[in-house]
Amino acid sequence: MTAPPRPRAARFATFMFFGLNGFAMGMWVVHIPNVERATGISHSTLGALLLVLGGAAFAGMQIAGPLVDKLGHRRLVPAAGVLLGLAVCAPGFANSWWTLGLSLIFFGFGNGAIDVGMNSHAVVVERAYPRPIMAAFHAMWSIGGAFAAVIGAATLGAGVPTGVTLTCTGLLCVVLSLVSARFLMEPSEETAVPAVAAEESATEPVRRRPPGRVVWLLGLLALALMLSEGVANDWAALHMEKVLGTSASTAALAYGAFAVAMTTGRFLTDRVAAWAGPAAIVRYGATLAAVGLTTAAAAPWVPVSLVGWALFGLGLSGGVPQLFTAAGNLDTRASGALMARVVGLGYVGLLAGPALIGGLTKWMPLNVTFAVPVVLCVLAAVFAGVLNPKPEPAKQPVA
Repeated sequence: MTAPPRPRAARFATFMFFGLNGFAMGMWVVHIPNVERATGISHSTLGALLLVLGGAAFAGMQIAGPLVDKLGHRRLVPAAGVLLGLAVCAPGFANSWWTLGLSLIFFGFGNGAIDVGMNSHAVVVERAYPRPIMAAFHAMWSIGGAFAAVIGAATLGAGVPTGVTLTCTGLLCVVLSLVSARFLMEPSEETAVPAVAAEESATEPVRRRPPGRVVWLLGLLALALMLSEGVANDWAALHMEKVLGTSASTAALAYGAFAVAMTTGRFLTDRVAAWAGPAAIVRYGATLAAVGLTTAAAAPWVPVSLVGWALFGLGLSGGVPQLFTAAGNLDTRASGALMARVVGLGYVGLLAGPALIGGLTKWMPLNVTFAVPVVLCVLAAVFAGVLNPKPEPAKQPVA
């Protein structure tokens, strides 16, 4: 089956927003050392300010969630894209810790708002398609970050001032957000009915359990999987260098193996999800991730460890998109608010993971600390059944 032109255009626009978000975040990340030098702050101060960025992003998520339900995607998502574009310029002109702090509050809020907005819109677009498409959107975020790494490296090598590069990045976000706005969809414009909904409409109506408990379970699963992802982001290369004694260039291959496998997996996940279902993606993906990280942590040889990191990325690749989709479909009238809880908890895990591992290294070797994300992946596999909620049977009338 082929989707109608309207959902196809909306899908392309959603790809654009995911790619832009990944690109903006990537451009900020590659310029962090320059910003640190320009502001004259210490590593510890930078770490504290990055936590401020994370807190502002969480706040942006919680505010944008209800707003997208009230104002609609065609208003909220482009506005968040424009805000992100304006905000990403600011760190390039910061000259002190407090100006950088204000810039990161602005930037974090915009990033959080567009994160919830574009994921909520992705759920709407997916409902209009005859097959799952959510994971590919998240793959585009990764592609945007990869482009940022390449372009950022080129501009840094050419000596382009940080303010100029980030301003150009911001202008690109603003222009493309405004251009893409007209192609976005609202829930009222969905033109296809999911197969499950069609089956239910042909049978006796059933009442589903209230989404409150389910959405928190989905959020905790997102926290577990994204905490594991954060561990790979910050500790994969350091593990290879410190535990296996490799050079810095070889150590970088650990994160490279993880990132390439995760991006590839996200492009493949939608096809597999259409066949096996979202619960299977989370269950078997989290199991594969646990096996992969255990292999990476325990292997005494670099090639085997690299295979482990690749399996870890492949296993984690499809789980979070399934959780976001499930949250957005719990109640279409409050899709944004529900998704804000799940995305927000996942984001907390992404930030907390590296810090947790860093704290544990004071008492145990780095590779032993990886037992924490391994256990979390196992728990995610065990509780993956929340993605297949059973309908609550209707009460029998009292005679």
